[in-house]
Amino acid sequence: MFPGIGTAANALAIIVGGIIGLLLNKRLKKELCDALLAALSTAVIFIGASGTVAGMLKMSESGTFETKNVMLLIFSLVGGTLIGSFLGLKQKTEKLGAYLKEKFGSADDARFIDSFVSASLTVCIGAMAVIGSIEDGMSGKPQTLFAKAVLDGLIIMVFASVTGKGAVFSALPVAVFQGLITLTAVFFAGFIPTAAIANMSFVGSVLVFLVGVNLMFDKKFNVADMLPAVFLAIPLTYLPF
Repeated sequence: MFPGIGTAANALAIIVGGIIGLLLNKRLKKELCDALLAALSTAVIFIGASGTVAGMLKMSESGTFETKNVMLLIFSLVGGTLIGSFLGLKQKTEKLGAYLKEKFGSADDARFIDSFVSASLTVCIGAMAVIGSIEDGMSGKPQTLFAKAVLDGLIIMVFASVTGKGAVFSALPVAVFQGLITLTAVFFAGFIPTAAIANMSFVGSVLVFLVGVNLMFDKKFNVADMLPAVFLAIPLTYLPF
């Protein structure tokens, strides 16, 4: 299969899932919508937590758990946030959401931007997005992204049914984000060490966890500004932490 087909399938699944969710929205009571949002938030939190724990714990020779990658995580998040804030990624993401809101006749939809931003961050920055895109580019194997497409379709279906049509447009940043990683992997396949890929997935899982916390507790971690942390994990892999 040719590189990129996994991302194309992923974006299509998000659109289909979102449309189904919008159709369901008219049939669901508010109490059920709230329950679905709580369930979705819980799932996102644990998806992020599982990748975070896997990236931070290792088994020692004595059979006990030891922490790892603590300094890498700190420097990635702090450095990534500084870069993201300097670039104004949060504002740019919200402006894109506002543009789509106006462009597609949703000016009266007060939840559009929050729906778009939260859904986009949830499906863009997880371990499967990073690893799957790299596998697709390096070896032309889209199986991981196919599996992610099924999961994302279900997630966005719930998102759209609860928060509205903004979730459907998360297909756009998914196509761009995963497409860029796949394209990079095609040209730099031999230069990306396994450890760097693992660290990108680890930091991405932390950001997914924060997205889940935002959804569950209405906190406002600026996850969009933290996005460079995922890529900052690559050069930090080479430092002797």
